[in-house]
Amino acid sequence: MRARDLGVVIGEHPTGPHNAITDVPGVRVGHTTCNDDGPPAVRTGVTVVLPHDDIWTEPVFAGSHRLNGSGELTGLEWIRESGELTTAIGLTNTHSVGVVRDALVAEQVRVRGDGVYWSLPVVGETYDGLLNDINGFHVRREHVQSALVSAAGGAVAEGNVGGGTGMICHGFKGGIGTASRTSAAYTVGVLVQANHGRRERLRINGAPVGELIGPAEVPLPDYPARFEPGSGSIIVIVATDAPLLPHQCDRLAQRASLAVGRLGGTGEQYSGDLMLAFSTGNRGIPPYAWDEDVNVAQPEIPLRMVAPQLMTRLFDLTIEATEEAIVNALVAATTMTGHRGYTAHALDHELLRSALTAFAPHPQETR
Repeated sequence: MRARDLGVVIGEHPTGPHNAITDVPGVRVGHTTCNDDGPPAVRTGVTVVLPHDDIWTEPVFAGSHRLNGSGELTGLEWIRESGELTTAIGLTNTHSVGVVRDALVAEQVRVRGDGVYWSLPVVGETYDGLLNDINGFHVRREHVQSALVSAAGGAVAEGNVGGGTGMICHGFKGGIGTASRTSAAYTVGVLVQANHGRRERLRINGAPVGELIGPAEVPLPDYPARFEPGSGSIIVIVATDAPLLPHQCDRLAQRASLAVGRLGGTGEQYSGDLMLAFSTGNRGIPPYAWDEDVNVAQPEIPLRMVAPQLMTRLFDLTIEATEEAIVNALVAATTMTGHRGYTAHALDHELLRSALTAFAPHPQETR
């Protein structure tokens, strides 16, 4: 089930054929879900995003943005410095970042072979410690390998899958969500791992959904004492085939944070709200190497750049796709009981329909 299956349409621009980040040509997504009743209950996993098939040997331009920094997205210093994304992207829980990062390094070594080069993978996290035995370190190298092997284009599984398995969003069960938007020339696709926000602030298409579907209708998670509502995090991955330079990728990543805000996220104190955008529109960037002959053979690289006056359209596509990706994560998720018996309830579809219908303006009010 997705937002559009419930009649929820966000924005005015068309989607790609799958309404997913994989609508950007060459982008693939893979999940490994670790779901075991235990005890202890394991509700976690890993999700990988591959910008293109040769990402291990051919970087792409990328940029990032931080709405709030109580979180981790490894490899950003090199992206800020060079503007290059050099590996696949991994998403997992907070305490499994290291093992996922190491597994991505191992994959690059497998593809490129031994040599004088280094690897700085990008791995993002959100905290699933309410539903998952996060200190059990259940994500292992083979889970990352499985996600890489299964990565594919086309439709993308959402909700309680992969890195999003144990996540909570705006007081409802959250997880993985994706969406896309197209223009005449370019596609923008977004994938989120949504584990952020407070119930009372959730708004969808302007409707105060979080107020209309309060704890009496759908119980809040069994938050422990002293747990600050809104703690968690969201990672947003933006992909586009528009030929962008690194500073333009930064600007797309920044606009994704506006979508988080439009739905009610405020970058709460203990929420790591981090955005990464990459462009597949400039190819041919050589891999990092010490071999001077390579550099001499290709001293210059021809590049393209979207005209500045077209950036506003890309901003709009990014904001719409990010909004819908978050809503898709909420709609696709199902109620989950996890570690220590904590429960996160799904957003009820009929209550969502009713809330949006009740808030919709009457015809005479739109004249």
